[in-house]
Amino acid sequence: MDRLKKSDLRTLLKHEPLPRLSVYMPTHRAGSEIQQDPIRLKNLLGQAEDRLSDYGLRRPEVQEFLVRANDLLRDAIFWQQQSDGLVLFAAPDLFRHYRLPLDFEESLSVGDQFYITPLFPLFQNAGQFHILALSQGEIRLLEGTKYGVEEVELERLPRSLAEALKWDDPERQLQGHTASRGRQGGERGRPDMTFHGHGVGTDDEKTNILRFFQKVDKALSDFLAGEQTPVVLAGVEYLLPIYREANSYNYLAEGHIAGNPEDLRAETLHARARELLAPGFKREQEESAELYRQQAGAQTGRASKQIAEIVPAAYSGRVGRLFIQERVQTWGRFDLANNRVDIHSDRTPASEELLNTAALYTFQNDGAVYVVEQSEMPDDSAIAAVFRY
Repeated sequence: MDRLKKSDLRTLLKHEPLPRLSVYMPTHRAGSEIQQDPIRLKNLLGQAEDRLSDYGLRRPEVQEFLVRANDLLRDAIFWQQQSDGLVLFAAPDLFRHYRLPLDFEESLSVGDQFYITPLFPLFQNAGQFHILALSQGEIRLLEGTKYGVEEVELERLPRSLAEALKWDDPERQLQGHTASRGRQGGERGRPDMTFHGHGVGTDDEKTNILRFFQKVDKALSDFLAGEQTPVVLAGVEYLLPIYREANSYNYLAEGHIAGNPEDLRAETLHARARELLAPGFKREQEESAELYRQQAGAQTGRASKQIAEIVPAAYSGRVGRLFIQERVQTWGRFDLANNRVDIHSDRTPASEELLNTAALYTFQNDGAVYVVEQSEMPDDSAIAAVFRY
């Protein structure tokens, strides 16, 4: 699974050369359907050629613009390693693609801004979370969304207690039993360290496990630096308080998944983590919706469902919370010079998707963006905003 962080999105939006191409499409993880995915992308890139020509690029410029996207069509391994959805972003001197666990509708956009609205479910209501499965013999890090779960490979994540401590001072190795892996059917000459029993029997053993977990915490904290995704612990009861003592990540979930995670499939861990996190998943969104209803009902001027009012407010940083109905588009143009929004009855080459414009500016100004179903909108409109002032 490719990782898309908020910081990646912010970097993308800072890229200045125009035009900007955004392509979204559903993909398949397995089965005969994966053979159709490159054909689907090829058709979309054909449409992109026409859109880029309409934008004003000449034929050689269009070919250069799409060269890296077209290279993917011939990459057989790439198409065998898909998630649920694929998104491509391209601009002069820029090409990014992400395989994400989101079920995208097929879409194509060429214009002055990247189309990012379909990505916000990754960042709202614990759209992403991690599961850290702990045991002395195996450490696994899983990344989940409401759609599925996949294991994350971290180079610096120690996989076991023995691996984490094998290079430490032998005098500090604690009272575990060591044996040559050459005699145990493993790699010859490397020590294997295990502890017996159902708990931590000595202070030395706890210290050893604590040092192990400190190494795990360092790898995890570096990996999640700057993020706020919750991490759910899975493990036997006696290990969990030791890990919490080692932990330095601010978004460790209060609850946990009890039991030896070595016995649990990734899908089982995912289901239990979702159940654990469910009560808090939409709390912030529901609080934002209630705040909108309060402000709109009191007519304070701090809430609006008018896109012509919301887009300029988002640009100026006034929008603190923004709701957008998913799979809805409104075409028009934001005239920045006159701070005016013009709505187009039909899409034209000069049109921009105004809900996306509002989301983009809100995100850039550190506001919260919720892309939700119609039933979750706080008002009878495709957009609603709470203003900061």
